[in-house]
Amino acid sequence: MPELPEVETVKRALDARVCGLDIVKVETFSPAMRTSLAPLSAAGLEGRRILGVRRRGRYMVMDLAGGKSLLMHLGMSGVLRVEPPSVPRRKHEHIFFHLSDGSALRFECTRRFSICEPCDCAGGCWPSALDKLGVEPLSEDFTADYLFGASRGHTGNIKNFLMDNSIVVGVGNIYAAETLFTAGVSPLRRACDLTSAEAEKLAVAVRATLEAAIRAGGSSIRDYRHLDGSEGSFSLQLKAYGRAGEPCPVCGTAIARITQSGRSSYYCPKCQK
Repeated sequence: MPELPEVETVKRALDARVCGLDIVKVETFSPAMRTSLAPLSAAGLEGRRILGVRRRGRYMVMDLAGGKSLLMHLGMSGVLRVEPPSVPRRKHEHIFFHLSDGSALRFECTRRFSICEPCDCAGGCWPSALDKLGVEPLSEDFTADYLFGASRGHTGNIKNFLMDNSIVVGVGNIYAAETLFTAGVSPLRRACDLTSAEAEKLAVAVRATLEAAIRAGGSSIRDYRHLDGSEGSFSLQLKAYGRAGEPCPVCGTAIARITQSGRSSYYCPKCQK
């Protein structure tokens, strides 16, 4: 699933590419992805100018003239492309937004877990569907004090704590593993046992890991692609995730793999305490 760096990369590219263009026509080729696509045809999007694209967690909001917006989530396998509509439609492309420069914003989703639906959130507010999301990890609100305070009473493991979108948004499996490796904290630890010094290391590591991933255009592990179809390169920098049995880049100990809540966790048994 695309995590914060991947969504941020798409958001920036999409904002630069389509801002200022008008939506000329909306075509849907399927009844639904995760939610019905019928509202797109009835929302009166034609003729509206694209004012910009924002991100909240793993969601994107495309703001349109007249107070309308589009709420988008890439789900497990969503890919957005801007191409000529004459390019043959791919089997799992479900939506074409025809744009005033002759191109089309095309939404592909193999597994149909993506979301694309109209909403009203004028004036820079966020859709009510996002009200329960936690703090943005790249914002000033994400501090060591916040992380330490949120971990009090949280008896689950620290990795699942970091991946809880009601606490901090956008840190998925890949970046949780890399953050914990960088901070030297074992994924087996309970969140409530985190010390204030460790919270400081984690807060710094979360920000540094996500910023490095954004600079690399994200991690193309499975389906994720950039707006132009290219891949992110952060997967080449991974120190722990996906490296089970390989030597730790710090101490040489074999990277271990365990399963937590149905997801693979990778860590160094020596470096991460």
